[in-house]
Amino acid sequence: MGAGVSTAAGLEEVTVRTGLGDLPEGCLAEIMLRFDPPEICRLGRVCRTFRGAASADLVWETKLPSNYRYLLGKALQEESSAERELSKKEIFALLCRRNAFDGANMEFYLEKKRGLLCMAISSKTLTITGIGDRRYWNFIPTSESRFHTVAYLHQTWWLEVCGELEFCFPQGTYSLFFRLHLGRTTKRRGRRVFSPEHIHGWDVKPVRFQLSTSDGQLAQSKCYLDEPGNWIHYHVGDFVVRNSEAPMTVKFSMFQIDCTHTKGGLCVDSVLIWPKGFGSAMASCPPLL
Repeated sequence: MGAGVSTAAGLEEVTVRTGLGDLPEGCLAEIMLRFDPPEICRLGRVCRTFRGAASADLVWETKLPSNYRYLLGKALQEESSAERELSKKEIFALLCRRNAFDGANMEFYLEKKRGLLCMAISSKTLTITGIGDRRYWNFIPTSESRFHTVAYLHQTWWLEVCGELEFCFPQGTYSLFFRLHLGRTTKRRGRRVFSPEHIHGWDVKPVRFQLSTSDGQLAQSKCYLDEPGNWIHYHVGDFVVRNSEAPMTVKFSMFQIDCTHTKGGLCVDSVLIWPKGFGSAMASCPPLL
């Protein structure tokens, strides 16, 4: 693309070329609205004009959840005025980090491709029957948990693990999982060592899972715990959020209270809440540590 320009004497010709960098930033920003966040960041490396368009607030505001101000307050641990000092791109980047709250026993983050909310809840926030008696339960350190600690069951007749969360979720459908592991693992000379000690009783009766919400939703499931040595995400059920400005209370539990037999050798790591569909793709993969 170019144009020939002659001098008055007709002795010289200058060629003027235009390229993508000559497009108006506003035009580029409108185009970038159609891309997902990682693609926008890659486009921002093309040239200075693309970089300006890829940083525009009008682009990134469409990638943020509608209640991002609430999430930002959680991430900053206060209702801060810092939001006015941050661009929408910086807010998106901040919310994509692991943002801890509730004494660092819970955390949330936005997955980068679609800007959807994910959450993890440590076993330390859960109500576990018998957790105060070290003959049955104790907390053990491990590098295989994002919270660096799991609740380990030696043996019990009555298994009951419950939790509750109040949060303003962005609109959408969410899936809830328990992250569990049969057996105990350690590190020896840098290698993962698995111990099946204490594993028993899980093939006699299934474990039941349940969740309920403050607006009347209920989901239940049950399954036998199997696959010793592997972290498994057991799907409890789904719930729908229609109002992102109103707090929703979610209660969840797992139990096996048939006292005809004992069961043991179980690690309870965390409860995970993921956008529906995201969980099915990630269920066989451990979360980021």
